[in-house]
Amino acid sequence: MPLSLIHHRSWRILLLAGVAALSLSACASNRGQLGNTDYSALPAEQRHQTLADLTARYKSNPRDRGVVVHYAAALRAAGQPQQASAALENAMTAFPGDLEITVAYAKALTGQGQFDQAIAVLDTVIRPDAPDWNALLVRGAALDQTGRHSEARAHYKQAAVMAPAEASIETNLGLSFAMTNDLPQAEQHLRRALQMRGAGSQTRQNLALVVGLQGRFDEARALYAAQLPPDQVEANMAYVRALLTQQNRWDMIPNG
Repeated sequence: MPLSLIHHRSWRILLLAGVAALSLSACASNRGQLGNTDYSALPAEQRHQTLADLTARYKSNPRDRGVVVHYAAALRAAGQPQQASAALENAMTAFPGDLEITVAYAKALTGQGQFDQAIAVLDTVIRPDAPDWNALLVRGAALDQTGRHSEARAHYKQAAVMAPAEASIETNLGLSFAMTNDLPQAEQHLRRALQMRGAGSQTRQNLALVVGLQGRFDEARALYAAQLPPDQVEANMAYVRALLTQQNRWDMIPNG
């Protein structure tokens, strides 16, 4: 399976790898008081070392708020959302109503596919008069995963007002349109995201997929090649073609 996307039900559901909430990854690094907690883009060896370090710190002091959030993020990046959820559930008891812990917990829940529960958890901390943009981003991602795309996009647009030029917001908008097969709109938002702060490899790979699904294979291959070794590039291109075959979309591609 490609690094950038997970295919489910004819690719309607798209998730950034390692962040199940467009989280999700996708989507959504935490730039609050605790700093950037998105470890998904780190090289594998560095992710493993980071998780080992944070595991030791968490075991020595499981009630350290900052350590818990970073530990959970490292677990999610390592594909262990259930363990992340358990750690954050304990922290929710120790720090009731804490915004960043609640958002982190919602990300972990989305990583397990518990989208409705994630939405309910976020509803306890999103203030209508002053909502947090990162909370809106994660809630929007969960809404997208339940098929409530219009509501999700409204959340992203509201988040963008509070945090303009955030790549994670624009990326989630792009993936939302990809879920409804509006590929030109998806491409527009993903290209815009690449020009913003925080844009990373996963955003470019999602753009490559969207471009490839429109039949522009050379362009898609070049986008993948800017981030991945040749064997992974070819694996992703094979995935693009498999999706096109699965969706019977070849006849929609000029000169296909």
